[in-house]
Amino acid sequence: MHSFIPPLLGLFLAIMACVARADEADGAALYAPCAACHGAAAEGNVDLQAPRLNHLRPVYILAQLDKFQRGLRGGNAASVAAQQMAESSGLLPAVERLPELAFYISEMTASVSLPTLQGGDAVAGGKTFMRLCGACHGANAGGNVALNAPRLAGADDWYLLAQLQAFREGQRGRHREDRSGRQMRNMAAMLRDEEALLDVIAFIRGQEE
Repeated sequence: MHSFIPPLLGLFLAIMACVARADEADGAALYAPCAACHGAAAEGNVDLQAPRLNHLRPVYILAQLDKFQRGLRGGNAASVAAQQMAESSGLLPAVERLPELAFYISEMTASVSLPTLQGGDAVAGGKTFMRLCGACHGANAGGNVALNAPRLAGADDWYLLAQLQAFREGQRGRHREDRSGRQMRNMAAMLRDEEALLDVIAFIRGQEE
């Protein structure tokens, strides 16, 4: 099955060139099925294991929707939450409307989520982050559009931990066509214990302040 990322990116760039922001009414309608789990402002819901989305750039949101719809994420080895998202991807709007949805999500705002994790040395985590993560995700965890490396600053701490564990344990990034996921599996494997994970997350969370 062929990826629809190239045409999606073309549509996204066309939208960005023609309008300053998504039409609010249309965007709200497109986002409505997502709000039940991810919240009215895409602020996330830890009880449902639905992450915050509004800190992400549209291109990255599109890439992840593509992975869920093509089965690159959310397979049998994935977490329950990821499998649920893969199933829910069938409720997404038509392909040509997905750029509008992604742009609408990225335009929403919500206060920074409260910490749910204890521990973590931000100084030690910063050193590890710069050694393993900074080249792609940026020195301040702001992401890199050219590499489609997502912005991490602003993400929920529980979600960061869950995803790093999923990469490290092979629940995410298993599919041979998921190149960025496979790269992340290799990097996450270098974070060998819980302390290292918490340190890196403490550093990332500090970049939001």
